[in-house]
Amino acid sequence: MDFNIIRTGRAVLNVVDLDASRDFYVNGLGFIETESDTNNLYLRGLEEHNHHSLHLKKASAPSVEVISYKVYAEQDLDALSSLFAAKGLKTKWLEIGEQHAVGRALRVQDISGLPVEFYAHMDPVERMLQRYDLYKGAKVQRIDHFNCMVPDVEKAYNFYINEMGFACSEYTAAEGEKIWAAWLHRKPSVHDVAFMNGVGPRLHHVGFWLSDQLSLIHACDVLASMGYTTSIERGPGRHGISNAFFLYLRDPDGHRIELYNGDYLTCDPDFKPIRWDINDPRRQTFWGHEAPDSWFNEASVVQDVLTNKTIELAEPTLKQHKPTFVT
Repeated sequence: MDFNIIRTGRAVLNVVDLDASRDFYVNGLGFIETESDTNNLYLRGLEEHNHHSLHLKKASAPSVEVISYKVYAEQDLDALSSLFAAKGLKTKWLEIGEQHAVGRALRVQDISGLPVEFYAHMDPVERMLQRYDLYKGAKVQRIDHFNCMVPDVEKAYNFYINEMGFACSEYTAAEGEKIWAAWLHRKPSVHDVAFMNGVGPRLHHVGFWLSDQLSLIHACDVLASMGYTTSIERGPGRHGISNAFFLYLRDPDGHRIELYNGDYLTCDPDFKPIRWDINDPRRQTFWGHEAPDSWFNEASVVQDVLTNKTIELAEPTLKQHKPTFVT
């Protein structure tokens, strides 16, 4: 590859009420508020040394403006631009000064129609890792991954593996060996992005990493005490895929957030992807518990990188499938 994508970087989400978002993310989950104004709220985890990993923008309706990856150097952006041009994908450049705290950035409507951004520079800020006096709520440490609902998982898988330099850690097979879902990574963990079969393109969730499992449980207690019981959608539990301890939440605008802890290293060159059968009940929840219907059917709509209009949805190429659970 002529470029080096390092990791998941940030998400830019449109929300209706910034004060409601602040209460949920800062007071409830323990994000650090780096900066804000009447139309923007910039949040980061305690470990993060960049300006933000979550940018919430005031809008008339919830949607996803972009999901972003950090690259190693500025020249990586130009190499990515050449790749996308050769593939006939829509791109948009944002020059220095067009986005607060972020340097030159390249946006693309990827092979699945998702709005994806790449940047090399973001303003540095003080890392709060050892400011234990500031730890509250879920004590969110850092952004970890995106999970995206797309109509054709194999198409996304092939592009990100063959053209973008991602590697696969785990996948789910359906209808013979068709890929129903795949977990792909650049950093040496289970994933920076997962693709799951469904109506899309849509953003299913943004995952944030916590330092321990008790932080997930404590988050449930804090959210319940603040009146956010209906925001707790699924968990706590343990995934079979990734082995991670998880909790899924819905923010005041319906965007899904995963709190995540406990996956494993994937950096060995001889690491082989783990295959899961779609009907294995341990795949989604290692303890065998079913996910709610909302987890399969609901996700955040995404925008066109050129027009900012909502992307039209398409039905999946594989038949929608809920695992068969044995009771």
